[in-house]
Order: sequence, then C-alpha cells, then structure tokens
Amino acid sequence: MSIGAVSRELLVRCLDNWAPGGLHSPHGATFLMASGGSIEPETAEAAVRALGEFADRLRGRRLSVVFVGPGVDGVEERLRELQTPVEFGVHVVRGTAVAAVLKAVGAGSGPLFAMVDDSVSKDFKAKAVDVLVTARVGTWGEQRRDLHAHGFELTVGVELVDRETEALVAFGTRSAKALEAFKNEMWALDEYAGVRYRDPEDPEGHLMDIALEPNPGALRRELLDALRDGPMTVTELKHFALTDTVYRAADAQKVVTALLHAGAVTRTPESGRLGGDVVIRLSGE
Repeated sequence: MSIGAVSRELLVRCLDNWAPGGLHSPHGATFLMASGGSIEPETAEAAVRALGEFADRLRGRRLSVVFVGPGVDGVEERLRELQTPVEFGVHVVRGTAVAAVLKAVGAGSGPLFAMVDDSVSKDFKAKAVDVLVTARVGTWGEQRRDLHAHGFELTVGVELVDRETEALVAFGTRSAKALEAFKNEMWALDEYAGVRYRDPEDPEGHLMDIALEPNPGALRRELLDALRDGPMTVTELKHFALTDTVYRAADAQKVVTALLHAGAVTRTPESGRLGGDVVIRLSGE
C-alpha cells in the first residue's frame, strides 16, 4: 500500500470520529480540504463517501464539504456521480482564498474539521475543531509551532515511510479525547503492509511496523530521556507519551511497568498499585 492510501484511510477514520458530534450542531458543520497545490480526486471522493455514511444525521442539519486549491482538476468530475443528501453541499473552488470561501459557505459558527497541507497550515486562520496536516519530513518542529500558534494545544506528528517516499502527517486538536482517538486509529492501520511509522521525536529515528500493539522501543528511549530531567509521576509520563510522542497513554503505562521490572527505574512508594501519583525516577538517582 502507498503512503497516499494510508493518509486517506487516516482521514476517513478522523471523519468517522468527528462527524457524529460535528453534525449534531444546529449551526451546521464544515469539512475543509485545502492545498497550495493539487487535491487528489481519490482523497476527495473518500472524504465525501465517509461523510455520506452519516446521511441519517443530516435531517434538519447542514453540512458543507469544501475543496480549495489551485489544482482541482478531476475533483468535480469524480464527485459528480456520488449521491449526496439535499443538506450536503459540496463546493470545489480553484484558488487559494480559503478564508473567503469558508465565509461564503457560512462556516463561521459551526464546527469545522480541516485537512490541509504545509503550504496552507502556516496561514490557516479558521477556528477548526481538529486539523490534519500533510507536510514534508523534517518539518515537525515547524508544524507543531504553527499548530500551537493557532490554538491547537494537543498535537502529534508521525512520519510515514515506504521504500521510495516519505511524508509527515500532523494532527492538532484541543481535546485529549480526540488526540487519543486519532492515535488509536493511527495504530489500527496494520493492514497497510510496506508502510512504516517513524516518531519525529525519536533521536534514533527507528522505523516501526504499524500494529495495534506497537513496538515500545522508541517510547522506552523517550521516557528514559524525559526522566533525565528529573522524577515524574505516572500521570505525567502518560501525558508526555500522549502529547510528545506517537504513542498512547496506555502504552506509557506498559513501558513504565517493564522499566520497573528491568530495574531501569524506581518508584515511590516502592509497593502497591502503579497509580497516577506514583513517582518514577531513574535508578541510582
């Protein structure tokens, strides 16, 4: 499978998580896909099909699906054959005036989910609930700063790597629940043989197979590195894993348990349940 196929599947899963709440809004909801280059017709079709699965929730509601980019050749033709509900408005606009297009479709008051590339993300001003960014490998630090600057306090970036190409996918949200859901979906794509993940925060840059139970090696290194700055509670380590790595909070709990059994770290108190308030420190400190 290609990196493009993995990105499309991640988008579809994001929409599956966003749509139930987003379509409930009385002010209408908007999905935006914007690019400074070309929008792939296959990705546009996948998004429309995914949102069409929620047609029963659209009665009395409004959904705008907006595609904006200089290269939209083939998008309208690809979408024209799809059957969409009356309340389902699809807009394909050639150009880069994202803000003006969103204003024209009345996207100001309802929830917005966006997928943009790195040529759009830096100037992205819309008040999205969640945003998915596709970018070049090596730009995670820059993408993260831009997401934080736009109010997305919780972020994750993952590099997709196959034999010939590589790309960065970043996700920004204001909800820890949404971040955890994204990561669960990210690791559930284990049928995509040939594409592997790389954590941009991992200094050793190891490649990881996509699996429901990911290899914990990179997380082990990152937690130990974080503990070199001083002791942390289990809750703090789980939060660190969620917000600063490609892993989930539950993965951190497992790695901390393994580190304790290996003697790499110690805990206070020394016995009892490994609750959130247990303090973890490097052995010998």
